[in-house]
Amino acid sequence: MEIGFFKGYGYDYKEMLHNSTFCLVPRGRRLGSFRFLEALQAACVPVVLSNGWELPFSEVIDWNTAAVIGDERLLLQIPSTIRSIHQDKILSLRQQTQFLWEAYFSSIEKIVVTTLEIIHDRVLQHLSRSSVMWNNLPGGLFTLPQYSAHLGHFPFFYAQLGIKPHQRFTAVIHAVTPLVSQSQPILKLLASVAKSQYCAQIIILWNCDKPLPAKHRWPATPQPVVVIEGESKVMSSRFLPYSTIETDGVLSLDEDTVLSTTEVDFAFTVWQRFPERIVGYPARSHFWDVNKERWGYTSKWTNDYSMVLTGAAFYHRYYNYLYTNYLPASLKGMVDQLSNCEDILINFLVSAVTKMPPIKVTQKKQYKETMMGQQTSRASRWADPDHFAQRQTCMNKFASWFGSMPLVHSQMRLDPILFKDQVSILRKKYRDIERL
Repeated sequence: MEIGFFKGYGYDYKEMLHNSTFCLVPRGRRLGSFRFLEALQAACVPVVLSNGWELPFSEVIDWNTAAVIGDERLLLQIPSTIRSIHQDKILSLRQQTQFLWEAYFSSIEKIVVTTLEIIHDRVLQHLSRSSVMWNNLPGGLFTLPQYSAHLGHFPFFYAQLGIKPHQRFTAVIHAVTPLVSQSQPILKLLASVAKSQYCAQIIILWNCDKPLPAKHRWPATPQPVVVIEGESKVMSSRFLPYSTIETDGVLSLDEDTVLSTTEVDFAFTVWQRFPERIVGYPARSHFWDVNKERWGYTSKWTNDYSMVLTGAAFYHRYYNYLYTNYLPASLKGMVDQLSNCEDILINFLVSAVTKMPPIKVTQKKQYKETMMGQQTSRASRWADPDHFAQRQTCMNKFASWFGSMPLVHSQMRLDPILFKDQVSILRKKYRDIERL
């Protein structure tokens, strides 16, 4: 265990700070000291020696979980006090310093927003966030009280509370192409999803510039089918918090997605174990382009991925609310102007919240991002180099706004024969996946 004291002759202060377990933070010219934030940033547990100092945001932050509050009149007792702290507690303290730094102090913008949100909670006490929300991942700024003040309504608290998401999901199919034939992929997709034992309802988001088809054109399904008219170039509308979505789970689908009922069912059972993450099929990845000194986007088929695209993916409905109400108009405006990148943006958002990657299920090389035939303009879009260049631009614009790259790489893939249960049982239950 190392204790950081001060910048001395022959020492590199920054290196010493990062190599220290505890950092003394005595009062400066006033009660406070900028050393406090330096210690937080370096994951060095602050040992505060400034009697009467009200620590920043102490109205909502429990500093006993991230700092040692000492008595400056009993300075000689400090070494024995910190040596008595168990290693598990030290690890917990250091982890909390990193969470608090990242959540509330890592930029001037976050400090200002945190201040405003605390004032908001003071004024509207019936909508105020609990101490649990402020002091646990993902933090108060990501748990919007206008959505709910109940912990059980947020997916990242499910495990902590021991609750499970709803046993059924709502499918939202994003439609941009006129319905001119009964053999179009959207109708086959609708039939596959409708057969799922977990499907509660299906929403068709009609973002086509052609009029809605007559009701008799849609196939009959056991679940109610709701058609919502959107604007053809407002891509962010697919992540609006529609009041018609009453289930925790949302299955986001492009109209040309090719998925069997078995694949839908299996992906949903995986998502139920990981309700705070995006779980789905088409995966993509980011990388740092050394030559261009910018982030790059790749669709190459590799074992490594950092995004699961929302053309075929499950996520929690809270992310619709967060996407709509947390992200700035500039990013959503960029998505709508380009008619592109909304899937990348929600991956950025969810990874920023969870600090974890999405989850890919099964190696589905047959997943198609374009409709077969010449009925759609999307086919040419994916082959268009400008479309790909736009996605590269989006990656860097989004990373700039978030202040860093939130995406996390992963090599995990969940298949039926490896997930949760005995091989023989799941092979029988999801046998169709192996034939696709």
